Amino acid sequence: MTHQHTNHLIHETSPYLLQHAHNPVNWYPWGEDALQKAKEEDKPILVSIGYAACHWCHVMERESFEDESTAALMNEYFINIKIDREERPDLDHIYMDAVQAMSGSGGWPLNVFLTPDTKPFFGGTYFPPARAYNRASWKEVLTGVYKGYREKKEEIVSQAENLTAHLLSANSFGIQKPVAGEEALLFSDEQLQTIAQHILANADTEWGGFGKAPKFPQSFSIQYLLRHYHFTKEETSLRQALISLDKMIDGGIYDQLGGGFARYSTDNEWLAPHFEKMLYDNALLVSVMAEAYQLTHKPHYAKTIRQTLAFIEREMLSNENGFYSALDADSESVEGKFYTWSKKETDDLLGEDAALFAKFYDTTEKGNWEHTNILWVKQPIEQFAKANNISAEHLEQTLADCRNILLQARSKRIRPLLDDKILLGWNALMNTACSKASAALNDTSYKEIAVKNMAFIESKFIGDNGHWYHTYKNSQARIPAFLDDYAYLIQAYIHLQEITGNGDYLVKAKNLCGWVIENFEEPETGFFFYTHKGQPDVIIRKKEVYDGAVPSGNAVMAHNLLYLSIVFDQPEWAERAHGLLQSLSKAITKYPGSFGVWALAAQLVTKGMLEIAITGQHAKEFLCPVLERFIPNKILQAEETNSHIFPLLTGKTESEKGVTAFYLCRNYTCKAPFYNVDALLANV
Repeated sequence: MTHQHTNHLIHETSPYLLQHAHNPVNWYPWGEDALQKAKEEDKPILVSIGYAACHWCHVMERESFEDESTAALMNEYFINIKIDREERPDLDHIYMDAVQAMSGSGGWPLNVFLTPDTKPFFGGTYFPPARAYNRASWKEVLTGVYKGYREKKEEIVSQAENLTAHLLSANSFGIQKPVAGEEALLFSDEQLQTIAQHILANADTEWGGFGKAPKFPQSFSIQYLLRHYHFTKEETSLRQALISLDKMIDGGIYDQLGGGFARYSTDNEWLAPHFEKMLYDNALLVSVMAEAYQLTHKPHYAKTIRQTLAFIEREMLSNENGFYSALDADSESVEGKFYTWSKKETDDLLGEDAALFAKFYDTTEKGNWEHTNILWVKQPIEQFAKANNISAEHLEQTLADCRNILLQARSKRIRPLLDDKILLGWNALMNTACSKASAALNDTSYKEIAVKNMAFIESKFIGDNGHWYHTYKNSQARIPAFLDDYAYLIQAYIHLQEITGNGDYLVKAKNLCGWVIENFEEPETGFFFYTHKGQPDVIIRKKEVYDGAVPSGNAVMAHNLLYLSIVFDQPEWAERAHGLLQSLSKAITKYPGSFGVWALAAQLVTKGMLEIAITGQHAKEFLCPVLERFIPNKILQAEETNSHIFPLLTGKTESEKGVTAFYLCRNYTCKAPFYNVDALLANV
């Protein structure tokens, strides 16, 4: 009897799932239908996880999921479920941990086999269509797994139980209960020093960044070093932070024509990226460049922030003011095709300036990468101008004209696919980046983007009774929000309040914080689960503590709790944050590369928080000079009328009508007010 195979992805909103909607595989989205069917038919479940901008996901789809004979095996033996990891990061975390535990490595595409009650028993990443690279072929895997499930079912079920138990116990990596009698002191200057040394021990002092290829931006480590320099004046920290940013900005990981950063570099020199551009990387890099600019006032940081945000506005901002998720690496099925150039193309387009352009951006006949050219800068403008006897101004202008010509030409090419779903957490990260850019560059246009984006978020993502949603597309918000979504949103509200002086944002942040505690906390440890307590379809509730490509929701919550505890005089929130830091302190000190945002929180509690209050009818006019300064651990509030909700502002009315007063406080103890902003800044 022949089965009628139908693919169930056509009604999904994820661009990644829609890419697979016409495969001959009988794909289901994750949900009750598929899970029920697996139980009824007693079939193992194949869960295949990827995302729209993932190069190897496309390869496996072309080779296996579009192949009729492969699809026939999958349809006969398994219930097949396709998941977009950006829509369901909670499921991705669980099954990625499982595959890492089984095989020692992970990545995407992630292919994992589950028992009908969704417990994992076998998996891997990319499988080739025929045996290669010491990997079994995908068909061999399908047949082997199916046979195993039929013949050794009890063994497989008990293996799945054991693995699930292991995942639960591994949920607490790095979390230690403080030993009785141990000093309750949280962190000391010595520990901050050790953290900096551990970061620097991994530093590439020639090419910037940390560790060997593949190289990721590691913006949290850079941020820690910038702040460490601010507190200690240690040149090595500053040097490593800046060379890391400079080499990325000059590299192929940065789009020299259009602005914006790719996800990571495949080599040590930042020349050849995987070309996908993710919203979160660009948000985190703009945030750290804003701090680098506040600290150094080097114009190329300002320029790169402007170019990157111009790219975001041009290519990643919806007409409703939401930010899209990602741009694919491939176009016309070739990785990087949209971004690379043959020398002939640039020669034809640039005429007499072509030779200078080629020399500056290292383009050659035979190509600097896979027989084509990625534009990158091998020598800073001033150096290059000197070496070639031309004025830096003339060079700057000529290159800018050339870049415009190429950008125009490039815009006629077939574009990489846009992943146009809008994620709450990633939007919040970019919202914070816009606030930080607005502060550092004193540019209100970025403030306007942030305010509009927040209004969009509030109008589209709020569900019933305190719930928010995780993803939005085609006028539809769905999937309950995760810890990261809430943590980043609270953080975005805090930054937005600082640049607007609008206290309402802080009240919203406080309410959300209370809601997260109520719905996500693990009472025994004080940590927060990744999923909401009412979420039924996960086998375990995970606690994410690592800072990976994006910050850990727990780490960001620690920052939020510390900040809001002072703003609203809620000492128990600070104690909660201290508890989290204390139970991770050994891991943070030893592995700051994996706990970078935690390390920033350790810096904050050790160095203390500066509280700056500006009062008086013109208070908000004085936000800019304070915001332009690099004051990493500060609370900044400006109120034009006496505000009773904020303890920091209570009782601080201006001495005479129209006079603006500036207060500098620590732990609610304030110095006598200053009456001009320079006097305040001289004391910061």
